[in-house]
Amino acid sequence: MAKFIFVTGGVTSSLGKGLTSASIGLLLEAHGFKVAHQKLDPYINVDPGTMSPYQHGEVYVTDDGAETDLDLGHYERFTHASLTKHSNYTTGKIYSGVIAKERRGDYLGKTVQVIPHITDEIKAGIRRAADGADVLICEIGGTVGDIEGLPFLEAIRQFALEAGRENTAFVHLTLLPFLRASGELKTKPSQHSVQKLREIGVQPDVLVCRTEHPISEEIRQKLSLFCNVPLKAVIEECDVAFSIYEVPQMLTEQGLDRLLLDRLGLRSEGARLDDYHTLLDVIRNPRGQVEVALVGKYIALTDAYKSVYESITHGGFASQVKVRVRRVQAEDVRPENVGELLSGVHGIVVPGGFGSRGIEGKIEAIRWARETGTPFFGLCLGMQCATIEVARHLAGLDAAHSTEFDPDTPHPVIDLMADQKGLEKGGTMRLGAFRCALRAGTRSRAAYGDETIHERHRHRYEFNNAYRERLEAAGLVIGGTNPERDLVEIVELRDHPWFVGVQFHPEFKSRPTAPHPLFRDFIAAALRHQESGVGSSS
Repeated sequence: MAKFIFVTGGVTSSLGKGLTSASIGLLLEAHGFKVAHQKLDPYINVDPGTMSPYQHGEVYVTDDGAETDLDLGHYERFTHASLTKHSNYTTGKIYSGVIAKERRGDYLGKTVQVIPHITDEIKAGIRRAADGADVLICEIGGTVGDIEGLPFLEAIRQFALEAGRENTAFVHLTLLPFLRASGELKTKPSQHSVQKLREIGVQPDVLVCRTEHPISEEIRQKLSLFCNVPLKAVIEECDVAFSIYEVPQMLTEQGLDRLLLDRLGLRSEGARLDDYHTLLDVIRNPRGQVEVALVGKYIALTDAYKSVYESITHGGFASQVKVRVRRVQAEDVRPENVGELLSGVHGIVVPGGFGSRGIEGKIEAIRWARETGTPFFGLCLGMQCATIEVARHLAGLDAAHSTEFDPDTPHPVIDLMADQKGLEKGGTMRLGAFRCALRAGTRSRAAYGDETIHERHRHRYEFNNAYRERLEAAGLVIGGTNPERDLVEIVELRDHPWFVGVQFHPEFKSRPTAPHPLFRDFIAAALRHQESGVGSSS
């Protein structure tokens, strides 16, 4: 039987439950256990697929095509866990399942209620996510005290009763605010948070305290007494100096992994963290620094492109350099200022997105990268913008565009697939992992070192094969295609140091200890560009 760790949060949202959960997963894997991860989100949307990135950050896509919470990206980057549609349940998804059963008559005329029917559905989802794992780490989104989160907290209370307390552990993450006026950390919000949790029937086994300042022994004792947790189970989680990848080290130094193993009755001879410590050495002692620009629509919120930023960083790890990202608002980019906005960068990334805002700025940035020989990497919409740029300025198709932004364009080099027309917006895109055959002699083939790959998608519009010959004649190289439908997956540019656009989202498969091949090679190309002196600022 699997063991279960439930991670809850109090006082305020965005404390870092996802990173803490992922760090626990990394440490348990280092002890030799197979880990699974899950996020339970209390919001009513069925999934985050139709939500603005400013509302909820990026939408993370799994191999099986589920549109999920961005915390699942942390889980996959920190561990070897393979996440699926069962790794993320929302209130909307849970209620949809229960209502569908009620309509089919599955409840045999019973009155359908939050308890037991909603909570039973939540518990069933938890069991599905744990299939085949030694330990499931289940994060409950939101904050204790939120009305929408009550069914999930009640469900995990019931789950612990049914599975046995010897098979379950509760980790509660809370905030210790620092009052500058008095110069002290305050414990009362944490006490109230745990009190609310205990009213529901959940007693934390471990209290993880987010804090800007070290916790004194006096405060530890106070938290232990009033929150009813052992003194050794009060864990300090300060802001890290260099990188989020330092969090697991902070937690293991305080014995969090050992606490959880003891709580769950799991035996280990010790954690094997050699690869992890090698990574930390690279992070703390880079051999240099390179700067790339990210030209996007949602740059005001880091979480909107969370996996992209992390993958760029991973590419730097491969070259043992720190990557500085210059965030450029696509709407601000115009022909007259593009050189000023991008001056001195050694590479340019144009990420995915939806909607027409900032499209012309992205295309202008791509043109600048092409004309100056600056390494360019386009992701999903970034690949489509690169296709439009080449069509307009190299193939002589002046009004070329995507029908997503200009339905009346005379040259729809990017167009909607016939089977996408008339569909609802939620969950109907080309989603999940698809096969891509790589063309010999291309940069992409060299990066992957393989003939066939599988990458994750999230889009509706595709490269229009009606323009394929003309664009190839203009210098565009088709680097990869989906064999089943002959869809263009990768474009490159002939006679350019490094210019690659991909229809998929490689950022979802990059790991700090295994950087994605394309991000690895992109940063290496940016480093060469820097060393050549071409991209240096005056």
